[in-house]
Amino acid sequence: MDGPLTGTQARRTAARFLAEHCPWADKDAVLLVVSELVTNAARHTGALARLRLRLDAAELAVCVEDADPRAPVPRPPDMGGGGGFGWHMVERLAERLAVLEAPGGKSIEAAWAAPVAPSPA
Repeated sequence: MDGPLTGTQARRTAARFLAEHCPWADKDAVLLVVSELVTNAARHTGALARLRLRLDAAELAVCVEDADPRAPVPRPPDMGGGGGFGWHMVERLAERLAVLEAPGGKSIEAAWAAPVAPSPA
């Protein structure tokens, strides 16, 4: 999906993609990561995000791009309602996480390994 999007749009798009192409994926984990990355892009960068979903033989990848080149900075969770939980959740839920330079900003890529097909005996 290209263009600006809301967290709700991102979750719906990702849910459709998972249902059609990745029934093996942990839907709850992937949708939470999508939601956090899109929400964090809006909240912390003031920039509109772009969501890209990719599946190949090795992995499912979720990429969220925004116009701020700065990498996310983890902060201590604030039990009083001030946030600080999202990036830590993303780090724990994704099997692989990378912050990459992108034209005009950055791309955050979270990925999960695709199941390995059993070898013929």
